[in-house]
Amino acid sequence: MRHSGILPKTKGKNKYQKFQVRPIVPGEKQKQNERTIGKHRQSIFIMSLVSLVLLGGVGSRLAYLQLYQGDLNRERAENNRVRILPKQPVRGNLFDRKGKVLATARLTHALYLWPRVQHQPDWPENLQRLSDILNIPASEIQKRIEQTDDNGSTLVRIARSLTPAQITALEEYRDQINGIEVDVETLRHYPNGKNGAHVLGYTGELNALELKERKPFGYRLGDVAGKMGVEDAYEKQLRGEWGGIQLEVNGQGKVMKILGQKIAKPGNDVTLSLDLDLQKTAEEALGKRKGAVVAMNPNTGEVLAMVSYPSFDPNVFSTPITTKIWRELQGEGNPFINRSLQAFPPASTFKVVTDTAGLQSGKFPPKTILHTAAYLNVGGTRFGEWNHAGFGSIGYVRALAMSSNTFHGQIGRGVGGPALIKWARDYGFGSKTGIELAEETPGLIVDAEWKRKNFNWDWTDGDTVNMSIGQGFTLATPLQVVRMFSAIANGGYLVKPHLTKDNGDSQKWRKPLNLKPETIKTIRAGLRAVVSEGTARRLDVPYLPPIAGKSGTAEAPPGKSHTWFGGFAPFDKPEIAVLAFVEHSGGGGGSTAGPIVLQVLETYYKAGPRYEKKEDGKTPTTNKPTTTVQPRNR
Repeated sequence: MRHSGILPKTKGKNKYQKFQVRPIVPGEKQKQNERTIGKHRQSIFIMSLVSLVLLGGVGSRLAYLQLYQGDLNRERAENNRVRILPKQPVRGNLFDRKGKVLATARLTHALYLWPRVQHQPDWPENLQRLSDILNIPASEIQKRIEQTDDNGSTLVRIARSLTPAQITALEEYRDQINGIEVDVETLRHYPNGKNGAHVLGYTGELNALELKERKPFGYRLGDVAGKMGVEDAYEKQLRGEWGGIQLEVNGQGKVMKILGQKIAKPGNDVTLSLDLDLQKTAEEALGKRKGAVVAMNPNTGEVLAMVSYPSFDPNVFSTPITTKIWRELQGEGNPFINRSLQAFPPASTFKVVTDTAGLQSGKFPPKTILHTAAYLNVGGTRFGEWNHAGFGSIGYVRALAMSSNTFHGQIGRGVGGPALIKWARDYGFGSKTGIELAEETPGLIVDAEWKRKNFNWDWTDGDTVNMSIGQGFTLATPLQVVRMFSAIANGGYLVKPHLTKDNGDSQKWRKPLNLKPETIKTIRAGLRAVVSEGTARRLDVPYLPPIAGKSGTAEAPPGKSHTWFGGFAPFDKPEIAVLAFVEHSGGGGGSTAGPIVLQVLETYYKAGPRYEKKEDGKTPTTNKPTTTVQPRNR
């Protein structure tokens, strides 16, 4: 029988009831399929959205790293294999006026370190190893590495002037200590040692404070600069420009090849006005006595020699100086003070100023005769004559020749303090000469206002008399005093002392003092008489052109007196002026400082005992003058 599709009703439970098929409604199957497809589409959409977000994040990160931080990341990658070895420029040479070398460069070896090595696990051990090899405290090496402020690809110099033993030791440990390079560099070298030290100065590596001040001018860590003298004054010309080498290294820090380099630009050479032969003679003549010697062309202001003692060897500063060496230098008595530029009481050399004031005033014309005595009483104070007797009635020439205090005291009191002060300043006292050296001091010429401000006292006639003989508050440098003598020598022009031979502006700089012809003539005659018949007769030698000059002895309690002698030659047409100053030497200027000037002039003219040929054809080397020693004088 054909089944109708409807199960018959039965009593009880049908065993097939749980499998009962629900009747299919037309269109139901299509809706079901659509629901299934929708669910699949939703899943695909969610998965696509998640993938898009993930890919977008990755892409954004890649874009950020490549576009925004691309340069930085490329630089970091390069820094892992590229190092920059800086090349310091060769400093310009210093020559004397004849082309002799005063300062140059010598080759040496330096150790450079890659700052990133301090982040390696074995750095503490390697740091101590380097400290032992270099004999430098580990803390100093670490501090030097930390001073660098670049990205770490530039090697830092941590030691200079390596010894052969140190270089060998560093090569032996190269496999253990990654990131080190030993390279050739130059050090400043002064072939003449102490000769000219105060003029030349010295160079040294910039400390942290100096580096901070000079960074805006292109200076960098490890830079060397002039610290004194000409090295400091002409730093810009001498310095040069840094270069460097770009090195590619492997994972072990070994140099694989040179990627590129910038050639360091050497500094410019500077030719000085100094004459090395005169400089050496002046230093030998001064010997181990505190003092100074200055020789100058009186017509142009070119400084031919400048000496100060005690001195130092500038070579010791080309490498880091030890505490021991520093203490030794300081123990020699302020060796870094250039006494040529320091101020002292000028004593009787100042009488040139006093005579100028008297002659120019008209109150004391050239033929003035004044009576001299054992002392000059001014306001109850006795200003004594150095011979304790006086020289009778004398004029300007005799007064200069014998260095009479009472004669010049009368001139000074007669013209008054303001006139003396005016002429002292016209001669350049109380202000810097303008020489290139930063160590120069101005000296001191006081007036009534200064005295009231500093001592709350009025100016007195005693102050005027004291000034007229170069004592009291008056202070002058050896350079200022030789400049004064130069003005008398060249016909009345104040010149500008300078240290470079080709300094055209300074050579042409001549300030007229507007001196009367009879003033110059009278003073020159007096200065010549000082040598021919006065306090410096030992300089009146037949083998040299006629010399003119003036001695001076300054009271300097509590020690011995200072002594001076300054002069020029030839008397009729001067071409060199020389000044010698000896601190706390005792004696008289003519007998103590005068022979120093004589030796300098002997070298300048290549005449005298040292230049006379012996029978065997050899030249004597003695510097001792052969003239008779005169009694103590002023």
